Amino acid sequence: MPFTLAAARHSELVIKKSRFIGCVQPVADRAAAQAVVEALRREHPAAAHVCWALMAGGQSAANDDGEPGGTAGRPMLEVLRHHDLDGVLATVVRYFGGVKLGAGGLVRAYTDSIAQTLIDAPRLPLVRQRTLHCAVPYALEGLLRREISAAGAKLDEVRHESMVHFDLSLPEPVAAGFISRVDDAAQGRVAWLKSGGEAKRDAK
Repeated sequence: MPFTLAAARHSELVIKKSRFIGCVQPVADRAAAQAVVEALRREHPAAAHVCWALMAGGQSAANDDGEPGGTAGRPMLEVLRHHDLDGVLATVVRYFGGVKLGAGGLVRAYTDSIAQTLIDAPRLPLVRQRTLHCAVPYALEGLLRREISAAGAKLDEVRHESMVHFDLSLPEPVAAGFISRVDDAAQGRVAWLKSGGEAKRDAK
């Protein structure tokens, strides 16, 4: 089972006069991660490098930001994998101290920076979310809102068109049961939709 972090964790190392400021934090996706990295660049304009590694939705990405290839982002990514983390972004801001570390020294520095950040970090089981789209007659809007609230689902958007369209998300393990309960309560008058708006024959 993958895990995520409840909140950001930080560390700081000084190695041969270079300063390595590490952080691992929960993020939703690559767009959110890139926003964090850009904010760090603005916050640390004098830094030599802002390297990062991302695990989100089972997909990975890494960036050395000018360090020799494979000496920063990938070692950071391996630490995240070792901890079975997903939905997280690791960043290291490096201020160069004037002494070159060599490829091996860089790999150790970036690895240690993230590993130290994660020491004793409380991990949370990562529950996959499922997005559902449906349309109901206006008479059933109240019923569906009550079912969404009772299930603890997140209501992302409601659109009032010829029918009332709901976009919602909830943990994957409870999605099938939610669909069954709503179908029973609405006596089959709920149209479950694909992302593009086309009705599904079998949403379960």
